[in-house]
Amino acid sequence: MSSTAAGGSDQTGTVSRLGFKPGMVVQELGWDQDTDEELRIAIEDAIDGDMVDGEYGNVVEAVVLWWRDDDGDLVDGLFDSITDLVGGGVIWLLTPKVGRPNAVDPADIAEAAPVAGLALTTTASVSKDWVATKLIAPKTIS
Repeated sequence: MSSTAAGGSDQTGTVSRLGFKPGMVVQELGWDQDTDEELRIAIEDAIDGDMVDGEYGNVVEAVVLWWRDDDGDLVDGLFDSITDLVGGGVIWLLTPKVGRPNAVDPADIAEAAPVAGLALTTTASVSKDWVATKLIAPKTIS
């Protein structure tokens, strides 16, 4: 699930493997000047529309959450990302790769996810500088 060694020339394939499809409503949180613009464009191309922001006010099928080590409390960020997420939706937590400025320790993600009521399922390199971690709400047994 990684992009090419150049870190961006296979964004379409990467985004497809992440499950983005035409017509999906995807919310983007945590955008800043350091986000991967190629990846953002590839996601918007895949969903055939613009990602919505935190002010959208309706349900979304997926959340792209850009998060850096200095962004504050990850648990709070994950709680914020769940707000508009439809049942069965997915959160893609995008963090700088280990060794990059503001990288998030994978142990911090593993610790924060269950506190926010989420399960960590997959991690994939999505560009030269960013890694994506898939978080979902665990299924409940009735």
